[in-house]
Amino acid sequence: MLNGTTFTALHKTPLAKAFASLALAAALLSAAPVMAAEAPGKVISSKLGLPWPAVIGHRGASFDAPEETIASYTLARDLGADYLEMDIQRTKDGVLIALHDDKLGRTTNIAEVFPERAKDPVSTFTLAELKQLDAGSWFNKAYPDRARPGYVGLKILTLEEVMAIADGGANKPGLYVETKVPAQFPGIEADVRKVLEKGGWLSQRPAAAKGHVSVASTPGRVILQTFEKPSLELLQKEMPNVPKILLLWIGDGYMEAKSNVAYKDSGYKDYASFYAAQEVKSPAEFEAWLDWAKTHGANGIGPASKLTHGGDQSYMDMMKPWMTKMAHDKGLVIHPYTVDDPVDFKALKAQGADGFFTNRASVLLKFYGRPSKDSIDTILKRNGY
Repeated sequence: MLNGTTFTALHKTPLAKAFASLALAAALLSAAPVMAAEAPGKVISSKLGLPWPAVIGHRGASFDAPEETIASYTLARDLGADYLEMDIQRTKDGVLIALHDDKLGRTTNIAEVFPERAKDPVSTFTLAELKQLDAGSWFNKAYPDRARPGYVGLKILTLEEVMAIADGGANKPGLYVETKVPAQFPGIEADVRKVLEKGGWLSQRPAAAKGHVSVASTPGRVILQTFEKPSLELLQKEMPNVPKILLLWIGDGYMEAKSNVAYKDSGYKDYASFYAAQEVKSPAEFEAWLDWAKTHGANGIGPASKLTHGGDQSYMDMMKPWMTKMAHDKGLVIHPYTVDDPVDFKALKAQGADGFFTNRASVLLKFYGRPSKDSIDTILKRNGY
């Protein structure tokens, strides 16, 4: 610091006065705290009441347990994920269920229980029929290194059952709800509202105990997501005050691509390579989608992302810096899908990601400096798996 005597002495000549002014300015700058500008996504998330950065348990903790089952969701909850993410469809008798595929062959034993209906859509089955299916054994066969006897016989869950899981532990995560193939389920947006409302998820909820995840007590307790523009409009109509995400994709009737060459005609040997080559037609096309999304109720986007090591979750690069800057400039949060590797967490965070959809919540939590105090094995065994 400069003391008063020195400051007075330095002001005896014009040159001395100049040096004194510079010295004083330097001293004041060095003494003042250096305030780094907050990340734009953090500011936007804060205004919306969303956690930042967000850990979104994609179909639960689905790397280590069968997707969208009680084992997967309880694991994600107990690890400390901010959100339990789910795909919502509707049964023949009008019940909302959490299931990704619109056919049952990949994740159930439908071919054994209803062989003549094995390729029928989910919407043709009643809840009672779906509850007869084993939604866990497929995981043990697909991933023997992660297999557990407790996964055998796991059931498809209703939306109400996922809500109960979210509310059933010390951690209180939020719900990240996608309307899946909504054109097959007219009115599903209103149905989602009714179920969430009945369960108390559209109003203030009590906070979790100190030291635990408490997203369910915040304004961002529910996030609604969809790929479909008509569904976004209906979600906005039904739940105007609930945060919404428009999921982004290039081609296939979504954002227009530079090239219209189909995969079968492209010469690529795998989908990851094909997707990696896809680019949006122009910045104007990208901006038009963002503007439409914001005008129709979206508070953020869920872009596809290109992964360093490829794989079946690696798609087109919709996290280019100019894209994320444009989204943030328009006040939109950015939650890319579906990312599991620290190398991608690091790269995409630097490009503007405000959180991630991930199958590996434990890895993302560690990356963000929030590791679970309990191991995956400990949590699974404690919950009976």
